[in-house]
Amino acid sequence: MKRYVSISVVVLFVLLGVVCQFEGAAHVQAQSAAIIEPALQPASAASAPGAPDILVDAKEAAKEAAKENAAALDCAGCHGAGKALPYLGGAQFHSDAHKAYDHGFHARAIQNGRNAATCLDCHSVGGDMTTILPASDPKSTISRTNIAKTCGSCHGSSSVMGGTGISNRPFVSYQESVHARAMLHGNTKAAVCIDCHNSHDIMPASEADSPIFKANVSKTCGQCHSNIAAEYDQSVHGEAVARGVSRSPVCTDCHGIHNIKPHIDPATAKTSQALATGSCSQCHEGVALSQEFGVPSGRVTSYQDSYHGLASKLGSKVVANCASCHGVHNILPSADSRSMVNQANLVNTCGQCHPGAGESFVTGKIHLNVPLAQDGGATAKDIGGVVNAWVRWFYLWLIGVVIGGMLIHNFLVWRKKALAKRRAEIRSIVRMTGRQRLQHVILLTSFTVLVLTGFALKYPDSWLAALLVGSESFRRITHRVAGVIMLAAGLFHVYYITLTTEGRRAVADMFPRKKDITDFIQAMRYYAMGKSSRPKFARFNYGEKAEYWAVVWGTIIMGLTGLMVWFKVEVFAFLPRWIMDVALAIHFYEAILATLAIVVWHFYNVIFDPDVYPLNWALVDGKVSEHQFREEHELAYEEMMEAERVEKTPRSDPPHTDKTVSYDPTPASTGDD
Repeated sequence: MKRYVSISVVVLFVLLGVVCQFEGAAHVQAQSAAIIEPALQPASAASAPGAPDILVDAKEAAKEAAKENAAALDCAGCHGAGKALPYLGGAQFHSDAHKAYDHGFHARAIQNGRNAATCLDCHSVGGDMTTILPASDPKSTISRTNIAKTCGSCHGSSSVMGGTGISNRPFVSYQESVHARAMLHGNTKAAVCIDCHNSHDIMPASEADSPIFKANVSKTCGQCHSNIAAEYDQSVHGEAVARGVSRSPVCTDCHGIHNIKPHIDPATAKTSQALATGSCSQCHEGVALSQEFGVPSGRVTSYQDSYHGLASKLGSKVVANCASCHGVHNILPSADSRSMVNQANLVNTCGQCHPGAGESFVTGKIHLNVPLAQDGGATAKDIGGVVNAWVRWFYLWLIGVVIGGMLIHNFLVWRKKALAKRRAEIRSIVRMTGRQRLQHVILLTSFTVLVLTGFALKYPDSWLAALLVGSESFRRITHRVAGVIMLAAGLFHVYYITLTTEGRRAVADMFPRKKDITDFIQAMRYYAMGKSSRPKFARFNYGEKAEYWAVVWGTIIMGLTGLMVWFKVEVFAFLPRWIMDVALAIHFYEAILATLAIVVWHFYNVIFDPDVYPLNWALVDGKVSEHQFREEHELAYEEMMEAERVEKTPRSDPPHTDKTVSYDPTPASTGDD
């Protein structure tokens, strides 16, 4: 019997050891302690009737207790009085840590039925109690070198943080920060998660007791940066925060929260070039602080308009920025005698970059278009500002009158000479018929309006928008009307080239041919290398053909994408949303391509080409001179002469006559079918 009892006791201990190992007995609190109790009773109790049932129940109860009480460890369950493991009592049960944890965010999350970190999640590896090591051990999960990794096991995982409303980006940002890099290089004094968030009583930033509560941030950072924190607390920003002004910046507003980088890092907003636009501008550019607290606005743009700002934009690394004059952490109002921009201190402040600067030097402006009394704390009358205002208005009027007069004068001269040249030149060859000129005028007008109204929407602060008097509805309606007109002109052109003899003949001559390639190569050899001779072009050269088909392509593309944007609701009924984004991109870049092609290619050929300057008058009356036609379309000219010879049409000599000739490589036609 004794032997049976002994075997039963041994088996019972083995089974309990298995339960503790696989069911996480380390998490079991009071209930698990009660379950363990039978194992410590006399052997006779274990051998009582129903003992096997007690073992089964113990297993199941241990499982349930482990699930229900995984929030924290109950050390007394194993180390309490009368337990098998060594006794630990009083403060050795980490009572302070447990109390702090219960006050923290994680414990409250568990109480509300959500998953959150427990003791073993931070103090062990995968819940293995044998990996619990003191913080002084480099292998410990709570060693300073491993804290970020430990916290990151949850806060760096998108799968763990998903659905909690908390992003995993802060952890990623910390890894790129100056603190993480310092720790990586062996500086164990660099800030880690627990230095800012605490170890156990981790609280959200919204709670006043939290070390990351806005009013407590300087104190938290001051644990390492005590001198800087002391300077900040005495500054205009620190005093405002102490008064409860929530909009006043603290350390994290300027330096970032987790992604803090050194000021020399080009990726940070604290570099000398980006300080004004990336940091100070958050508060000192808009009107929110002006309306609420009377803080002057427009400080960034007024700085950028000054020499300092312009030089900074050009990449100067030595030019003064906001911190150069106002200080970094010790920023004080100009009325404070300690302020770097106090009137009594301006000589020293400016003298940092301008040795020898005197009283007269410091009366100048730093922030342009800002009253002198607001710019440097001066109370004297801003005589320079008044004079500058008069000079500005004087020169604006002078520039308008002088340059406007020049434009009018030169236009009158140009008009007189252009008309005289037109009258002196005998233009006897018809290049564009009436219907062709009408289509050209409609295309020219609608295209110009589309360009102006289209880019005005893309660039609302440009002069294009100013031309439309800032009315978006007028711009939108005008753009759509011009688009409809262009599409109507396109439909008319389809009719013209399919149902009229004139149109069919014109589009047939526009089709690309192998000769166009050889003409292009020969022209490049002639113009670029001075070799060979200039090619003889037919009715339309390779450039004119390319331009024509580009217009056809552009009209189709711009028309389709424009209609999709116009009738977006109807389009969404059968197409996905991303199609609209692609259509907008095509519409925009096709507009840029078409506009530049017109300016660079077409304007040269019809205006700036020395052979036609100041204007190719064919767009007005459709005619060109016989000399110009022979120079630009020699092959077509020879064909026209041959046709006249075959028809035995008499031609006077010299060739320049008053006779008007309409070039047509095929028999004459009225153009109507």
